[in-house]
Amino acid sequence: MARRLNLSALPRSLRRTRAFVVANLVLWGVIGGWYLFQPVTRQQEVARLVGNLFDGRKQVTAFDVGRDLWQLYYSDEFVRAAPTGDRTHLLGGAPRLSAGSGAGPVRVLSNSGYVVGYSDALANPLWAAYRLRDLDWREPAARPGQFRVDPRTAARIEPGDYTRSGYDRGHLAPNYAIATRYGREAQEDTFLMSNITPQKHTLNAGLWKALEQRIATNYPARFGEIWVVAGPIFGAVPARLKRRVAVPEAFFMIILDEQAGGVRATAFVLPQSAKDESLDSYLVAIDEVERRTGLDFLNELPAAAQAALESKRAARAW
Repeated sequence: MARRLNLSALPRSLRRTRAFVVANLVLWGVIGGWYLFQPVTRQQEVARLVGNLFDGRKQVTAFDVGRDLWQLYYSDEFVRAAPTGDRTHLLGGAPRLSAGSGAGPVRVLSNSGYVVGYSDALANPLWAAYRLRDLDWREPAARPGQFRVDPRTAARIEPGDYTRSGYDRGHLAPNYAIATRYGREAQEDTFLMSNITPQKHTLNAGLWKALEQRIATNYPARFGEIWVVAGPIFGAVPARLKRRVAVPEAFFMIILDEQAGGVRATAFVLPQSAKDESLDSYLVAIDEVERRTGLDFLNELPAAAQAALESKRAARAW
């Protein structure tokens, strides 16, 4: 007489594996049935997303696919908006600094792969913005060997201003993401000191790097194209490196996604002391970033769309 398999007697690791496989099969069954009844344009979008699932370098999971299909087509996360203006590196306009800020005036410095709003008063970029599209995989050239003074600034900060300071030379527009989309010259531009801000090594090599990697690989693979604005957050009287470079107390990252006439946004604030824990712990509304930086984002969008996007804190990291 055949003996029935006692699943409770299986090792816990095997039970978890079995549950994971069953969940994936159910998920793919639901997605497959839904896909057959979609218009051609949507089927093409889904095919791109699913194709990226099988490229392990892009770090897309089956659950990303399922969640994204719901968010893209059925959730209320997107706000109706039709951004205008130059979309080369920015969506919704360049950030504007509020009047009377001690950080102003702001120099807007355009590079081949990104644009920066620079403060000579703080000897720091206040923001850096760039756009990333999904693309076939390619490895960037070797990391440039040195940082460079940016002669377009009055501060003329040198790499040596960070030496033995206890802080890394932290990129805002990241070397890897820019190199893989815009090439060698653009990669070298990320090593201009106008793109650099003091970051604790544990943050620069930890959670900030993990977020940059997700932005460089996972998000474009899932959404096709994204826009990013990143920058420092300063206290009332920031410390200075060699009495020149202001030291931030935290950093922000804002990611924008546009799909079919709608825009959604998510934002993070990571303090210098941020630990390697869930990124969900650092989600904020864009209104919070504006309050702490004095910057006004998305100012070229209609007022109602801007208010809706900036007041909403994402429930979880994309």
